[in-house]
Amino acid sequence: MEITEVKVFLKEGQDRKLKAYATLTFDNAFVVRNVKVIEGNKGLFVAMPSRRLKESCPKCGFKNVVRSKFCNQCGGSLPQVEARPVIHGDDASRQSEHKDIAHPITADFREYIQKKVLDAYESEKKKGPSPRPAAPSGPSAGPSVGPSSGPSVGPSIGPSGGGAPRHEGIEDDSDIEL
Repeated sequence: MEITEVKVFLKEGQDRKLKAYATLTFDNAFVVRNVKVIEGNKGLFVAMPSRRLKESCPKCGFKNVVRSKFCNQCGGSLPQVEARPVIHGDDASRQSEHKDIAHPITADFREYIQKKVLDAYESEKKKGPSPRPAAPSGPSAGPSVGPSSGPSVGPSIGPSGGGAPRHEGIEDDSDIEL
C-alpha cells in the first residue's frame, strides 16, 4: 500500500499544539481525513483521526461525553467512574476518552505515514501563509503535495472557519456512536 497524495491544511495561531490537519490518499483509491500534526513534548508527531466516546444517561438515555458529571439532556447526575491517578506524560486518560477511527497496525506503516505527513507539513509550512480565497474554484481548491491522478475535491471548511477538512453529510462527531 502506498500513500499517493498528502494534502496539508495549516492551522492559524501557531502558538497552539495542533499545527495542521492532513488528508491522505492511499493507492489513489482510499482517503483518510482529519489526520492531525501535533507539537508534543518531544517534537512533531502525527495523530490519527479519533472521536470522543459517549455513555448513556441512566435516566433518559441521552449520550453524554465520557466523564461528564451531569446529563446534558435531563440534568440528572451521572454515575462517576473511579479516576485513575494520572502519571506525568501518560496519555491513558486522553485515550480512554477517545477512540481511533482509523490507525496503522504495524510500527513500520505508522513510521511511513508519519514521515510522509511531516514531510508534506514542512513543505507546506515553507510556502508560507497564503490568502484564503473567498470560494474554492476548480478541482484544486486546497494545498496539495504529491501526484494527483484524476479529479480532486477540496475540503469543505467547518463552521469555525479553522480550515479543518469536513465530511459531506456529517455535521460533527456527535452523530457517530458506539
